[in-house]
Amino acid sequence: MKLYSFLLLLILIALLLVSCSESGECHSERMSLNRDWTFLRVDSATHVDEGMIVKGIFPPGAVNVALPHTPRIEPLVVNDQWQGICYYRKTFLLDKKDEEKNIFLKFEGVMNVADVWLNGKHLEKHLGGYLPFVIDITSVAHPDSVNTLVVRLDNRDNPVTGPKPLKELDFNTYGGIYRDVWLIKKAPVYIVDPVCRNKKGSGGVIVTSGNVSENSAEMIIKTHVINTRNKSADIVLKHTLISENGKAVMSGKDGGCINAGCDTIFECKMQLKNPSLWSPDSPILYTLKTGLYDGNFLADCDTTRIGIRDIKITAEGLYLNGKKIFLRGVNRHQEYPYVGYAVPDNAQYRDAYKIKEAGFDYVRASHYPPSPAFLDACDELGIFVLDAIPGWQYFGDSLFVNYMKRSARELIRRDRNHACILGWELSVNETPMPEYFMKEMNAIRTEEDPGTYTAGWIKGKYDIYIEARQHRKEVDRCIPLIVSEYGDWEYYAQNAGFNQNKWNDLLEEERTSRQPRESGEKRMLQQATNIQEAHNDNLTTNAFADGYWVMYDYNRGYANDLEYSGIMDICRLPKFSYYFFKSQRSISDLNVFAKPMIKIASFWTPGISKSVKIFSNCDEVALYLDNRLIGKKTSDKDRFSAFLKHPPFTFDVECEAPGTLTARGYYKGKEVCSDSVSTPGKAYKITLSVDTSGISPRKNDLIFVYARIIDKNGTLVNTASDRVYFKVKGNGSIVDDSPVEALGGIATILLKTGSVAGNVFVEATSGKLIKDVLNVDYK
Repeated sequence: MKLYSFLLLLILIALLLVSCSESGECHSERMSLNRDWTFLRVDSATHVDEGMIVKGIFPPGAVNVALPHTPRIEPLVVNDQWQGICYYRKTFLLDKKDEEKNIFLKFEGVMNVADVWLNGKHLEKHLGGYLPFVIDITSVAHPDSVNTLVVRLDNRDNPVTGPKPLKELDFNTYGGIYRDVWLIKKAPVYIVDPVCRNKKGSGGVIVTSGNVSENSAEMIIKTHVINTRNKSADIVLKHTLISENGKAVMSGKDGGCINAGCDTIFECKMQLKNPSLWSPDSPILYTLKTGLYDGNFLADCDTTRIGIRDIKITAEGLYLNGKKIFLRGVNRHQEYPYVGYAVPDNAQYRDAYKIKEAGFDYVRASHYPPSPAFLDACDELGIFVLDAIPGWQYFGDSLFVNYMKRSARELIRRDRNHACILGWELSVNETPMPEYFMKEMNAIRTEEDPGTYTAGWIKGKYDIYIEARQHRKEVDRCIPLIVSEYGDWEYYAQNAGFNQNKWNDLLEEERTSRQPRESGEKRMLQQATNIQEAHNDNLTTNAFADGYWVMYDYNRGYANDLEYSGIMDICRLPKFSYYFFKSQRSISDLNVFAKPMIKIASFWTPGISKSVKIFSNCDEVALYLDNRLIGKKTSDKDRFSAFLKHPPFTFDVECEAPGTLTARGYYKGKEVCSDSVSTPGKAYKITLSVDTSGISPRKNDLIFVYARIIDKNGTLVNTASDRVYFKVKGNGSIVDDSPVEALGGIATILLKTGSVAGNVFVEATSGKLIKDVLNVDYK
């Protein structure tokens, strides 16, 4: 009996030890290295000795910076973007216990050619600025000691990575370590990073689903594991799928023996009952937690967010979860004013939020891979993304081809688990490509992510044909089609539209869709008209998606002005056309963004406002002038509106004297929204506001602060161009603290918050205008 009790006690102790081990902390670590870098631009130093720099000894002129970082704060209009060589230095301390671990550095994005040294030893030269790379520093790093990391960046024109030289390029590429950098520690047996190049279709945790319906979905989880020990390892992988409400809805495990120094891809198949399906209207996400157990030791862990959905694309259209849908979308460049590409994760989210709020469910990543944070936001908000390899109007030699093939593989590996991915644009945009190249791009997709779709601008060479409307000769209804770009060049080039003679009396700047927000009512309405005509025409084709060019105004390498075809300006302020697109989203209780909306596209100015155009998703609109009913009507019916979901409402009334217009929207017979606009008076005061767009200000953030010049009644004085002076007090700074000229009545600054939670006071003054002070709290 005593022996039995003793054995039982041993068993209980063993079970307790296993339980404690399996519930312990994961032995992999991922630490941000974004803080406390030393930065030196070569052209800012009197003498540069690279032999000393790579050892971590920087000359005078070096400054302390945080990531994301751009080498030079640029002006609002960039016509001489900085190009050259710069260096970054970072020191970090490893623990004594790290001797038994594998140590890595991961760079999410640096521009463009990176040389990396650690403790004076050159580790790697990496080409390409848009995709991540990982460096194994295990043999060079010093445990229980300070380590010195030095990165040399060269963002000058490069024939291997392309695209065209900056002076000929239609967008800027900027520079710096502009995305996150991570220090990663792994146990001897660990899950391989997604951009590992050892095996085709390998890297990280790969989640795919099949036979998807509302009743069930087959889930396949592949996990790439490597054993760096000098003996074999018996491992177990435990997978748990967590719903949005935190409930475990599915679990499974797999594993086996991995020989010494080898890597293996394990596969686990599971069946999920009654899955919640991801869609733009209902972007439901699951979290897959994967634990790698080496015996009873939790050696590594991984968290993967996924959305379960079924996509089928044919010449007839896009079928999502068995239902045919159309995706109204937009193209996007990732730059911000002043800082270029150095945009933190919260600001990436705000960009995606604005895209969704504008009425879009699809965005084309033009013409390079976007930030992982932007894709995370698209997953959450329900925005499909056509993901793209980098390139525009340039095709190089064999080294360029190899670079593009590597980019395609790494793009897919980085992004394939995102629910938002519609397809892979593995085509060098607007560039003739050899037949073999396009075949190899499709083959890479098949190796890395079978069952998904490729897209390209050469007809018949990819699964999806993406055609810019200005390139269209005729509609081919036998192939899957996306209108990749439209609305920008049509009237400017005078090669599209139904009645070009109608615009013969307009100046070129009045015909074009490239209209600054401050250009006034007539020209902003012209942009909206161009967009309406083109979008309406796209709906006559078999396209299952279209993407307006472009969401935000942006800088171009070869131009001394902004590219103004955005429906928002570069500071993310809306033009009239923004509200046209917003009106095309129907009212629905299923989508939090599908609310009733109405917008009067006018400043109601005598001599300028010849009629009143109203954008709304309502059934009827009533218009009042100074509380007097002008009329109540349904939406326009003309050739520019025939296929629109919600055509505009146009009222034939001219502004002859100052007054106030009020529009009321009716849905199913009930008033559901309204909008008012008054003739602006004399500039009287400044009022400040902060752009939050779904995320309140946080630490290490970049946020827009807007100073609106208003009259005594609170109406924006849209013609005001006063110079506004900004000051800040507290834990924050202005990215460019020069005085700002108001554009269209609004002056904008980019505010950088501090590295710890706090607040910053922003003051705006301008001449005799009443000033305003804003308290920005952030966490």
